Amino acid sequence: MISNNDVAITRCLSKKEIKAVLKGLNLIKASNLINSGDVVVIVPNFVNKEKPDPRYGVVVGDETLRAIIKWVKEQNPKKIIVASGSGGGDTREVMKTVGYDKVLAEEKVSFIDFNQGPYTVIELNHYRPRKIKVNELYNEMTKVISFTQLKIHEEATMSSAIKNIALSFPSTEEHGAPKKDKGIHNDLHGFIIAMAEKIKIDLSIVSLNPVMVATGPTNGIAKHTGLVVVGNNPICVDTICAGLLGFKPQGVRYLYELEKKGFKETDINKIRIKGISLKNAEKHFMDKVYGKRY
Repeated sequence: MISNNDVAITRCLSKKEIKAVLKGLNLIKASNLINSGDVVVIVPNFVNKEKPDPRYGVVVGDETLRAIIKWVKEQNPKKIIVASGSGGGDTREVMKTVGYDKVLAEEKVSFIDFNQGPYTVIELNHYRPRKIKVNELYNEMTKVISFTQLKIHEEATMSSAIKNIALSFPSTEEHGAPKKDKGIHNDLHGFIIAMAEKIKIDLSIVSLNPVMVATGPTNGIAKHTGLVVVGNNPICVDTICAGLLGFKPQGVRYLYELEKKGFKETDINKIRIKGISLKNAEKHFMDKVYGKRY
């Protein structure tokens, strides 16, 4: 059975990360996560219309998304849905510009725009907003896959598996574009924590191809590393990703607060690393991103 604290770090030698993703899924035995009765929702990061180009690092790769869809199909779930809600504009425009619409059409997979209804209301353990409208898919889904790029983020400290889900589900119809009208960004970390309490992430796939450093989420410096981080526990995955960026869990408030609330595990010694060792991954990350080790 899959261990809740297993995280795989893999690397592709070329700029095609599909093999690294599939290897990571195999290392953590991710196929055990999905059964024939599941409604699997894949949530890719569709921020805006920048293509998945090494110069930008804003959105995830279309062909890697295709590979993840194919892998989920192999697990024979009841239904597969790709769903996202662009924070910077029209989600379907983003899909068309980047090429996601072609992938979904060819793979015959349904798409739901989180920026549109019909909606259901969820209560949040948060002061503003105290509740939000989310697409009714929330009540149907049984497994959630977060697929995103790793970035330094000017408000959230970093953007990884947990933040991707927290900011994809709220709709621009209610919160504006970007999603700030109803107070999400008044306390972004608090909102991410509240969403993490409501939406369980069953599988996290974080691409560092490229990773965005300097100032994210859209205007930073993109560097291709070849690295991919995969795990079924988003707390563990985001802890490893934070470490690669140079942060301890205490440096990312939402991770620190979730740990205090009982969400495990941010103790690096209790996370089982598969594939590349964390030490070697850090060395490789520094070489590729900064050109030297520190």
